[in-house]
Amino acid sequence: MATPPASAATEPALFYPATPAKPAAPAKPKAPAKKKPLTKAQKQAQKAEKAVQYATKQLGDRYRYGGTGPNSWDCSGLAGGSWRKAGVKLPRTTTQIYKHVKKKVSYKGLKRGDLIFFYSGRGHMGVYVGKGYMIHAPRSGKKVQKVKLSTYYRQHFNGAVRPGL
Repeated sequence: MATPPASAATEPALFYPATPAKPAAPAKPKAPAKKKPLTKAQKQAQKAEKAVQYATKQLGDRYRYGGTGPNSWDCSGLAGGSWRKAGVKLPRTTTQIYKHVKKKVSYKGLKRGDLIFFYSGRGHMGVYVGKGYMIHAPRSGKKVQKVKLSTYYRQHFNGAVRPGL
């Protein structure tokens, strides 16, 4: 058997012309990730947050019997105005609001934005803002304020509702 000459091992290999590459297909744009639709509870929580934010902006406004804003409020006017800003229309008075809103809530079950009622006949109300506080328009001579739900308010608690459902 003959051995190839030494120079054959060092000779370059034969190259064939490359076949033209196909142009790369343009990248398909990725569809944006679809957001899951909000649940009823999530929608309600968003509305409640808007209502609480609006009520908070009214701190320091004066009380006026029958007041529905924008610079003076009574208790039901403030609650109704706050929820109206969140896209929920409520009746005018405390008793009408309590009857109108179907979702009733216990004191222990309060969440931000819930409307809380006090005294017999539900003569007063406020907007629960969480951590044991509410915002309300207390009475003549007072301004809209944020108060802790003290023992006094707990003793006079007379129901709560959750609008926006």
